[in-house]
Amino acid sequence: MKHELSILIPVFNGICTDLVQQLSQQAELIEALSYEIIVADDGSTDGAAIEANRAIDALPHCHYIIRGENAGRAVIRNFLAQQAHYEWLLFLDCDMSIHRTNFLRHYLEAPAEQVAYGGYEVGPGSKTNLRYVYEKAAEPFHTALQRQCNPYHDFHTSNFMIRRSLMLSHPFDERFRHYGYEDVLFGKMLRKAGVSIVHIDNPTGFDTFEENADFVSKTEEGLRTLHTFRDELRGYNRLLTLADGIHLGVVRALLRLGHRLLGPLERRMLCGPHPNLTVFKLYKLGYFLSLTKNNTDL
Repeated sequence: MKHELSILIPVFNGICTDLVQQLSQQAELIEALSYEIIVADDGSTDGAAIEANRAIDALPHCHYIIRGENAGRAVIRNFLAQQAHYEWLLFLDCDMSIHRTNFLRHYLEAPAEQVAYGGYEVGPGSKTNLRYVYEKAAEPFHTALQRQCNPYHDFHTSNFMIRRSLMLSHPFDERFRHYGYEDVLFGKMLRKAGVSIVHIDNPTGFDTFEENADFVSKTEEGLRTLHTFRDELRGYNRLLTLADGIHLGVVRALLRLGHRLLGPLERRMLCGPHPNLTVFKLYKLGYFLSLTKNNTDL
C-alpha cells in the first residue's frame, strides 16, 4: 500500500469545496497516510467561486492557490505537479464527485508501478441534455476491462494517479492552451516512453452536464484543437482516422458543402431539447472537415 499522496485539482470558475471535503475525510481515516490536497485556480473570472473556494485553506493539509492568469489545462497540471510534495500524485477534475467511500484507499492499494486510471461513471441526467446522452451512450465502452484493451487510447486526465518523478520528467505539452486532447497526446507520450498504465475500476462520478449550447461550443473548440495538432494525434482519435480515410477530394468537398448548408440546422437541433447522437457525429465530421484549407489537406 502506498503511504504518500498529493491530491491535485485544477479549477476554473467552479466550486470544489464539497469534493475537497470528501477527499479530506477519506484521507483522514487512512492510518499512516501522509497527504495533501492542492487546488489551483487557473485565472478564474468568477469572483463568487474564488471566494467560496477560499474555505479549502481551512481544511487539514489543504491548500488553495490562486493564479491570476488563465494558462490552460496543460500548464495548470504541470504547475500542480511542481507544487506537490509526495511520491504519488492523484489528479482529479474539479467537477467530478466521489461516490465510493473507499475511493482513495482503492488507489493506494492499486498494483500500479507508474500510472493508474480509475475511469468515471455517469450520474443521473436528462435525455434532453446532449452531454448526458453522449456520455451515457459511451459508458459501456469505458469499463476497466474495455479500457485495458487500449490502455493508451482510453486514458483521460479527469481521474488518474501517477508517480511524481514520472510526471515531472514527462509533463503535459504546454502548447495545449485550449480545450481538448492534451490527455490524448499525454497517453501517446507515455506509450512512446514505455510507461505502463493500469486501468482499474475506481470511478469518479460524472454528475454535472453543461447546457447543450455550451457543450456544442466546447466540442467545436476541441475540434479546432484536434485540427491544430492533427499530425501528433493521428492514430489516437477515431474522428481523425475517419477523416483521414476519406481519400477522394470530391467527397470531402461535398461533406464541406453539406456542413455549410445543413450545419446551422444541425447545430440548432443539437442545442434544442431533442439532441440526436447521429446528428452530433455528422456535425462534428462536417465541422472538422470545414477547418481544412482544401480538398486534400488534413
